[in-house]
Amino acid sequence: MKIGVCMKQVPAKDAPLRIDEGAAWVREGDISYETCEPDNFALEAGLQLKEKHGGEVVVISLGPERVRQVIKEGLAKGAERAIHITDDKFFQLDPLQMAGAIAGAVREENFDLILTGLQSDDHGYGQTGVVLAELLGRPHATIIMDIEVQNGKLRVKRELEAGWFQWIDLPLPAVLSIQSGINKPRYASLKGIMAAKKKEIRAVARADALAADLVATQRTTKLYVPEKTKQTEFLEGTPKQAAAKLVEKLRHEARVL
Repeated sequence: MKIGVCMKQVPAKDAPLRIDEGAAWVREGDISYETCEPDNFALEAGLQLKEKHGGEVVVISLGPERVRQVIKEGLAKGAERAIHITDDKFFQLDPLQMAGAIAGAVREENFDLILTGLQSDDHGYGQTGVVLAELLGRPHATIIMDIEVQNGKLRVKRELEAGWFQWIDLPLPAVLSIQSGINKPRYASLKGIMAAKKKEIRAVARADALAADLVATQRTTKLYVPEKTKQTEFLEGTPKQAAAKLVEKLRHEARVL
């Protein structure tokens, strides 16, 4: 199988986030970065499928030069090669444009299967995999818990609400969004880290991959740090009177009743 795995670089969870001067993104020079955690589960799922059915795994990532750290981690864990869609301002793209750039870069690869994490740790849209499938004209399923390949077709287990699951059949090629926690992502071995240095990373400019007519459908107008406010009011009187006042405030001020 020829499997593509989309992996994103995001600000580290413990990074001190500061808004930039334009109030549209964070000050990138002040923070460290890491691989988006849900994408690690997608990569592990792809590597396990390759080990079972043969083929290759290709890491796909979008962003500036620093994104190559994520790519190298994927190569060190077992991916054969990578595609780097270069863009210094990728954070300005909406899910449609992100998916459009990926679709343009991978269309000629003819992947049997493309895997994505369920959602990114920064924007958290959870839409890129779905839109990518539509742009490539392929079937798609989300929140995947298990993948079986039988006679050139897929049988996948989806997580539903309230503890329910669903098994569905899909033809290949397809795009799947992998649920976090379905496997245990491996660590890169020293041998894998050394081997990754010799593996191919094909660079594609975002301007060359993204169709000119694929314009943004949404934009971020402002980022801000929420202000912490607190107001305390004591309700006096007997317990019955205090309860009546509380119900009144919940109904007319908080509007939760």
